[in-house]
Amino acid sequence: MVASRLRLYLVADPDLVDGSLTSVVSAAIDGGVTCVQLRVKSGSDRVFERLGMEVANLCRERATMFLVNDRVDIALAVRADGVHLGVDDISIEAARRLGGGPLVVGYSPETDQQAQVAASRGADYLGVGPVFGTTSKHDAGEAIGLETLGRRARLSGIPTIGIGGITTANAGQALAAGACGVAVLSAILGSNEPTGAAIALVLAMAGPSR
Repeated sequence: MVASRLRLYLVADPDLVDGSLTSVVSAAIDGGVTCVQLRVKSGSDRVFERLGMEVANLCRERATMFLVNDRVDIALAVRADGVHLGVDDISIEAARRLGGGPLVVGYSPETDQQAQVAASRGADYLGVGPVFGTTSKHDAGEAIGLETLGRRARLSGIPTIGIGGITTANAGQALAAGACGVAVLSAILGSNEPTGAAIALVLAMAGPSR
């Protein structure tokens, strides 16, 4: 169930959008986005909460999974479907205790070992990358490549999405390597036509390279 909802995963960052983030997210969902993660790296907690409520309400209306980056407290406050954590965030186990069984917990491992033990610690899915490199996250590190993506997906035994430098040219390759979906930022947020950009990614994942 979770895997199908991760097929086309948009990381929605207001710093990467001119104008209304909610309008861009809505347009992206029109194009086929199945999951939205809200990432707010600048601004106050109140701003994060306000944006979270706006995007959460939109996603509920559109039957789209909604997750919050890093912050379990914000996720619970806005009644998000889940939270996505990195290695420096609150532990997976603590997030699971706070949110209970219904909370979807995603995790970004940085090593094979972290990927291997993620499920036993309470993770529902992994976000693995940067697969092809990225300029959308300043601390993302070097590209790990498709082989590492596939290996970490196999080691974890849970749904895994590829993130980092995903475009229409390589989205199908990430699926072929073992990912159940792809996460994007600039491929949609940087487009003048987010609906069309999402449609293009959906078609790319259904194409011959898959």
